[in-house]
Amino acid sequence: MIEFAEPLADTRLIAEAWDASGYYQVGNWPGFRWAEWNGRYLDALRRFLRGEGGLLGEVATRIAGSSDLYALAGKGPGNSINFVTCHDGFTLWDLVSYDSKHNEANGEHNRDGRDDNFSWNSGVEGETDDPAVLQLRTQRARNALALLMLSQGVPMLLAGDEVLRSQGGNNNAYCQDNDISWLDWSFSPGARQMLRFTRELIALRKRHPSLRRERFFNPDDGEIRWYGETLDPPNWQHPDARVLCFTVAGLAPSEPALHVMINMAATMRALPLPPALPREWRRVVDTTLTAPDDVSPNGVPVLGAQYRLAAHGVAIFEAR
Repeated sequence: MIEFAEPLADTRLIAEAWDASGYYQVGNWPGFRWAEWNGRYLDALRRFLRGEGGLLGEVATRIAGSSDLYALAGKGPGNSINFVTCHDGFTLWDLVSYDSKHNEANGEHNRDGRDDNFSWNSGVEGETDDPAVLQLRTQRARNALALLMLSQGVPMLLAGDEVLRSQGGNNNAYCQDNDISWLDWSFSPGARQMLRFTRELIALRKRHPSLRRERFFNPDDGEIRWYGETLDPPNWQHPDARVLCFTVAGLAPSEPALHVMINMAATMRALPLPPALPREWRRVVDTTLTAPDDVSPNGVPVLGAQYRLAAHGVAIFEAR
């Protein structure tokens, strides 16, 4: 077997666990060293991020490392390669800018590439100067990166997503050796703001070992607690539910707890914060705020027992 090959002993092995004939093996890939591209994660997160309801259970399972796919085989969260975009399909910016693929330049009359992209154009198809639409798109791109960095498993970024690269809606650009597929290194101000946001999210993940666990959560030990719009457990089965919150305990006393609010509803939500005694909650991320307030590494103290999170937003708090 490949995983026992001596020349590959120090090599990380990653499988795209489906083949051209459609045989889907995510969670069933043989061996233990292999990590797998988690296509179930991609589909669930994309649908949730565009505002679909009734996905709380699925999304919580994916954020928690997809134990339903890997635990029975004796594997851990590290076997899950989590991603929202990859070399096939839309870039992150196109995911929030197009409802449909636009592959005319490929010469196949727009018949190539996936049709089920689970995307949402945020109000206007393609390029626009509308500041409200552009703000929502940027906000939604930040949402995707935030949830990716908060998820147990191995996060995978598509090159250029950290600077909002677009392929003009082309979701099958393998045949384009031109500005459709090239990365423009003359970053716009918005691209630089997204790059800063991405760097700070990576730094947040690095300073929290609880986001990089080797084993799955044990909810009975209080390692993670899930909430809906109150401090009660979510209504997992509700078809319209679009709000999910959770608190992750530190792996050691020196690691502060994290609390996360996710509001994919179309309206603001006033969401309660759990007790952080003897510490206080400090906001480190709110994707609905404009740069540089979208991410605050030193944290902003939160006054009161609630936080008003705008529509289509993610907020992260540290107990300090």
